[in-house]
Amino acid sequence: MILVFGSINIDLVAKVAAIPAPGETVLSEGYEKAFGGKGANQAVAAARAGAGLRVRMAGAVGDDGFGREAVGNLAAQKVDTGGVDVVGLPTGCAFITVDARGENAITVGSGANRKVSAEAVSDTVIADTKVLVLQMEVPGRENLAIARRAKAAGATVVLNIAPVASDLPAVLAAELLAVTDVLIANEHEALALEASLALPTSADERAAIAGLARRYALTGIVTLGSKGVLAVEADGRETAVAALPIVPVDTTGAGDTFVGILAVGLARALPLQTALQRAAIGASLACLGFGAQAAMPDAAAIDARIASQVVSG
Repeated sequence: MILVFGSINIDLVAKVAAIPAPGETVLSEGYEKAFGGKGANQAVAAARAGAGLRVRMAGAVGDDGFGREAVGNLAAQKVDTGGVDVVGLPTGCAFITVDARGENAITVGSGANRKVSAEAVSDTVIADTKVLVLQMEVPGRENLAIARRAKAAGATVVLNIAPVASDLPAVLAAELLAVTDVLIANEHEALALEASLALPTSADERAAIAGLARRYALTGIVTLGSKGVLAVEADGRETAVAALPIVPVDTTGAGDTFVGILAVGLARALPLQTALQRAAIGASLACLGFGAQAAMPDAAAIDARIASQVVSG
């Protein structure tokens, strides 16, 4: 089983010609309501790519219409929602602007995500977990608490260090990395994490992820957008995978798609390069549609793209 411990949001998405600068107001023809939250996104990505692999969501929503819609959507996507609690804060909401190039800017109102609790996850669920997936949209101490339990029970702990808060305490960051098996960051997050840890600044994100992998005895993965993905293992071995050559429609949720599909590969003990390739292809495909979860590919779509590359190659 894959256990995703993290955030659940409703996204309000507006298309704009250009993302507004500070103090600027831009108009959009309208907006769309979509399902989101990094945790929920990653759970849906894993469920779609997992082709029957059990995926359980542990998170929190409010006792409101957004919360009921979000939980209903997860269930419709074949995610086990038994770990989603209803708490006394409103369901999380993300406000997303997407520009003409498909780039985005996101502000998240955390709401119920502030009440996600590691203690609410039973020992039985932990014992059934092969891969635990974490992100940084819920309290860091709760991430640490559940990571320690899952690690002790033999699960693989995957930490998507996104978003990296500017005030992330160095002690908490170090404690999280100490119980992490696979660290995933984009080029900005790798350098921001290094800064949070008060480490000497690396020349670039590749050096940063390599240094973190070596220091904390983990596999570090840095996603590089159109340039693909680089993984560095604790012993310095590198694995690079290219992204698909695409023209993106909307990059929202691409990173979460990568994380969820990679978790499936880890749960199935695929070779690292194979797991990375499937995740990178899935993330690229997710950029061809609008919205985070709506554009996520299933296992058949990933398989078809791999087959077409083999034939054309």
